[in-house]
Amino acid sequence: MLTAVVRRPAALLRLFLRASHPARMVVIGFALAVLVGAGLLMLPLSTEQGGTTDWVTALFTATSAVCVTGLVVVDTAAHWSTFGEVVILGLIQVGGLGIMTLASLLGMLVVRRLGLRMRRSAQTETKSLGLGDVRSVIAGVITLSLAMEAITALALTLRFVLGYGQPWGEGAYFGVFHAVSAFNNAGFALYPDSLQRYATDPLVCLPVLFAVVVGGLGFPVLFEIGRRLRGKRRRWSLHARVTLLAYSALLLVGVLAFGVFEWNNPETLGPLSVGGKLLVGLFHGTTPRTAGFTTVDIGEINPTTMLVNDVLMFVGGGSAGTAGGIKVTTFALLAFVIFTEVRGEAQVHVLGRKLPVGLQRQALTVVLVAVGMVFTATLLLLVITPFELDVTLFESISAFGTVGLSTGITEQLPRAGELVLIVLMFTGRLGPITMASALALRERGRRYDLPEERPIVG
Repeated sequence: MLTAVVRRPAALLRLFLRASHPARMVVIGFALAVLVGAGLLMLPLSTEQGGTTDWVTALFTATSAVCVTGLVVVDTAAHWSTFGEVVILGLIQVGGLGIMTLASLLGMLVVRRLGLRMRRSAQTETKSLGLGDVRSVIAGVITLSLAMEAITALALTLRFVLGYGQPWGEGAYFGVFHAVSAFNNAGFALYPDSLQRYATDPLVCLPVLFAVVVGGLGFPVLFEIGRRLRGKRRRWSLHARVTLLAYSALLLVGVLAFGVFEWNNPETLGPLSVGGKLLVGLFHGTTPRTAGFTTVDIGEINPTTMLVNDVLMFVGGGSAGTAGGIKVTTFALLAFVIFTEVRGEAQVHVLGRKLPVGLQRQALTVVLVAVGMVFTATLLLLVITPFELDVTLFESISAFGTVGLSTGITEQLPRAGELVLIVLMFTGRLGPITMASALALRERGRRYDLPEERPIVG
């Protein structure tokens, strides 16, 4: 049987897809991608000096890349060779598209059809609403991703070559790397200071922001926008309306908060011109939505700005996109639930639609699990490191939200601290619900109900 499997790639693929739960397959797929990436990064070929990278550093970097986070414990350009950087770039692309989306594409190429189990697996990763549209969703995700990355890469390449005199080969390499990193909200950069050298250059910052926002909105919303741009005047779905409204509102809050609180800070916006302040404020009001790029030193921002960033990182971006966090839809739906409860109404209504009770429980579960994970990680970092609460909390939320922003303590963490962030990045990328579903050993429904009793709340 083993010989037959080896000789037939389709049989090997079907063997892999015999998992009992699609969420478990997503976890296994991401874990395999991380392990393979870590193995490649441990090769002497992957380092600049030809030495061997220790397994924790390789695992941390691979996890950060696959989970499109951007936290690093070594300087990306100085430590990794071109081969290592290409490995990181590939891991970012795999993590952004989703390992199950790529597996579904492989299945289409090998067996030329999608079985029901594979469709369920792809649906879990892409958050498509029905099994019948998975094939078109996969094709759309890949086409849209490559198109947005190509547009951003072209803009950055032209700027690096024509504006800064880089050779065409080097400029194209830098342009592609940062475009893929930006669209996938990864935050990896080939400069030791991220993008701080381009803080006041709109021809670099704006293309990066464009890719960050497009990737962070989520593919379902982008598909709806695309249909309307092609003249297909369908009614906006509730998901698209909630995502666009909440994303825009939080984006405005982030930009205004950073601009106001940092306007006179001599270590961030203070020395810049008005135009520079506005550009940096726009950039750093956007990047906490899980992008991770910086144009000023995050370690020098005010405590008030750091607190606002904590909230923005925790919320994250849109569902079924490259952003992390609990997602803006979850945040917005819980706000509607609170508003309904305060008004004393029995049913939650959102923009002319009734919200299912099950969806309310799901949103509440996501938030509470996320809070518990961030709290636990922060507590562990406080115990095993000498750092204060504000920076450890910031680091934990950044890892869980797959943001990649850091106050500068990542490289100073002990091995135990790095392992804590590895677990947090992995679970943050997959989502608490996906992780819990994948680890569940049994699934069964209750065949009876119990008497109702109301405890005192509050």
